[in-house]
Amino acid sequence: MRFKPFIAKLAPLFVCVGMVGCTTVGPDYKIPENADINKPGAAEPFAAAQEKVFKSDALPDHWWKLYDDPVLNSLIEKSLSNNTDLRVASANLARARAALEEAAMGTIPQVSVSAEPAFGRSSAASHGFGNRFSDAWKFDGGLNVSYQLDLFGQIARGIEAASADTDAAQAALDVTRITVAADTAKAYADACSSAQRIGIAEHSAELQRQFLDTTQQLTRGGRGTAMDVSRARAQYESLRAAVPPLQAQQKIALYKLAVLTGELPNALVATIGQCKTAPKLSQAIPVGDGAALLKRRPDIRQAERKLAATSARIGVATADLYPKINLGLSGGFTGRMNGFDQNNGYRWSIGPLISWTIPDTGTARSRIKQAKAEHQAAFARFDASVLNALKETESALTSYARELDRNALLKAARDQSALAADQAHRLYKHGRIDFLATLDAERTLANDESAYAASSAKLVNDQIGVFLALGGGWEQTPPVTQAKN
Repeated sequence: MRFKPFIAKLAPLFVCVGMVGCTTVGPDYKIPENADINKPGAAEPFAAAQEKVFKSDALPDHWWKLYDDPVLNSLIEKSLSNNTDLRVASANLARARAALEEAAMGTIPQVSVSAEPAFGRSSAASHGFGNRFSDAWKFDGGLNVSYQLDLFGQIARGIEAASADTDAAQAALDVTRITVAADTAKAYADACSSAQRIGIAEHSAELQRQFLDTTQQLTRGGRGTAMDVSRARAQYESLRAAVPPLQAQQKIALYKLAVLTGELPNALVATIGQCKTAPKLSQAIPVGDGAALLKRRPDIRQAERKLAATSARIGVATADLYPKINLGLSGGFTGRMNGFDQNNGYRWSIGPLISWTIPDTGTARSRIKQAKAEHQAAFARFDASVLNALKETESALTSYARELDRNALLKAARDQSALAADQAHRLYKHGRIDFLATLDAERTLANDESAYAASSAKLVNDQIGVFLALGGGWEQTPPVTQAKN
């Protein structure tokens, strides 16, 4: 049959195509069995969660709603939509997805088309003719199709690496989400706590002013000295001096809060600046256990996906030890414009292109070593992310529980100091105790008021620190706004 010679000519090509199913070189990824995340103790309940202020219930997706504060809810929702760090992380994710699309393009044939019309004259002598050729329009054009056979899985491993990179970029976006949510809550709490502490400091200064007035009256009545008045006034001015730093803290917190929500620094001063009470929890904090934490924390997921990407890149580097084969198919026409109806102007070809840099295997093996070393580094970072997550959570739980104890003791001290100061003030007015004892009672009350207010502010920050360590807040969040109207 007339097709037999044609088939015989293509036999080597069919042999090459038959090699397609060879193998995919490099390790098939799975989380190493000796990874810290697989240790039995990692999934156990938290040691510090035995306190009564915690409960083993699962952490809700939107933990900030536990405060039952509509203003806080609105601010966090706004920051999760407009924050600039989230816009950066979202753009990085889009870039990673585009890189994955690029890697996937290696699995489809590449097509190119060419067309070259020209007017002129060919050299007759170069073709062995004595007479010159006439001037004419000529055309050269064709279609080329090429396809790389992924014999050793280099393209597949590249797609695997790009897919893992995309997952890691998604996890990085989720890390940014929980950080932005926690920072927004902290900035809001700091602004409200600072306003609350300003009120306490001003109240302490007002009480001292009243004591100063009493001292001046008693001095005019012959029951005191000018030194007593000076000491009372010094204490009064000292208490007033505590107010400006707190005012600065409030403004700084408001500026930070505005920027977190994507606004200009002064945007929230007139509104959130009126907040006088920090958000409070009315229930025990749900913390879950270690197993839930390790599944939820996006930084652990990010480290694991980067580990998977480095594993795939070992395969990409290993494939360079082996030949690459591209199948090519081309067809076209070369001849005079008026010769399209002539068969002798058409051409076509099909066949493989084999490339193999055999003398350069040393470079390829060096790259394999680099890829394996990077995989080991990524493995260490993955273990570190697990250990750090457990450490941060245990530390946050402990800090919050102990600050609660400290806060209760400071409140008791403040209450007793208030009682002592009231008693001292009445006794001083009736001449039962001297000025210094009364001044000391007033000073103690002011110090205890300040310490209790500072502890209450720290308590809210420690609460938020617990939620941040638990890694919640990235689930079911609104999309990030990339473009501004």
